[in-house]
Amino acid sequence: MVPRTALATALRLARGFPIVALTGPRQAGKTTLARAAFPGKPYVSLENADVLAQAMTDARRFLAEFPDGAVIDEAQRCPALFSWLQGWVDERRRMGDFVLTGSQQFGLMSKMSQSLAGRVGLVQLLPFSQSELANAGMAPANVDSALWQGAYPALYDRDLAPGDWFPNYIATYVERDVRQLLAVRQLGLFQRFLKMCAARSGQLLNLSSLAADCGISHVTAREWLTVLEASYIVRLLPPYHRNFGKRLVKTPKLYFVDVGLAAWLLGIRDARTIATHALRGALFETLVIGEFIKQRHNVGQPAELYFWRDNIGHEIDLLFETGDRLQPVEIKSGMTFAADWPDAAKRWKAFAGDAALDPWIIYGGDRSFECAGACVFSWRSLMENPLAPVPPIT
Repeated sequence: MVPRTALATALRLARGFPIVALTGPRQAGKTTLARAAFPGKPYVSLENADVLAQAMTDARRFLAEFPDGAVIDEAQRCPALFSWLQGWVDERRRMGDFVLTGSQQFGLMSKMSQSLAGRVGLVQLLPFSQSELANAGMAPANVDSALWQGAYPALYDRDLAPGDWFPNYIATYVERDVRQLLAVRQLGLFQRFLKMCAARSGQLLNLSSLAADCGISHVTAREWLTVLEASYIVRLLPPYHRNFGKRLVKTPKLYFVDVGLAAWLLGIRDARTIATHALRGALFETLVIGEFIKQRHNVGQPAELYFWRDNIGHEIDLLFETGDRLQPVEIKSGMTFAADWPDAAKRWKAFAGDAALDPWIIYGGDRSFECAGACVFSWRSLMENPLAPVPPIT
């Protein structure tokens, strides 16, 4: 097992909450993490039809079988459990009593917010981060390999090639979620929609254009996108709200959670192809944004990450608050530093004034340094701590 950063977070939350919930995409390692963090608790999965029927028939009796708590996998499949759990944990007043996992974000979150508010510590577990892979000695050899392979655990725990794993993942997990959440009869159209989303990773979301290219209605496109969000396949990055005297774009940007899945959907079948692919820059941006999100979720924090763009095209790829100031991050896939890379951040810094920190630039090369008032980070810095890197001055 590759050691997960979120394991310490789950144990910490178990000391202060009666219920710990692990949510994230299918096959991201939630069950493995839950069983490793809480080895003394019995494990049950509501994916098992017999267990689910028992829980739905008599939720109270089902919970009574676990006097010392349990790990309950895919808990959102039995909504009746949540109201019983509320009374159960309130009466017992034991921290870390039950551990719930779920792979459909909106289903699990909505049921917890209705019945278990204030009683749940939440961990959002995404595929491996680059730092987790590096610590396990499994870091990709180069940036193109990182973009092609992605970070789902199965591709590191087993002898599996991305070309064998991703199509089966789509067929057995993503499409099943679609059937559970929406009555989608034309899976071929949905597959086209999924590929069109991959082609737009790193771009402003334009639902009307996306719908037109797929031959579906705007309403259907919105519903299908909601399913992809609920299943942790895609993520919407919101625009930052302060305008600094500029008219702002208010549309979010679309990103795939796992860059390897996006690459496979784009028809990329080996790492060599990525080096010259037209969307290499968008895939690199997808990788970097995903790493920042993982780092925050792994320590139990909300992402609270943004981009900034005004109506004439000035843009900062990534922006986040640190204290009362703002950290701008520019993302460049090139492997050689270009002198004009800091220009966009400098323009934005002139708008933002004292609120702005010196910009970071994360690029596809192997060397980190300072240049023109910017901290320039190799993509390999993502294997350390992407939210607080300190590059060597060379």
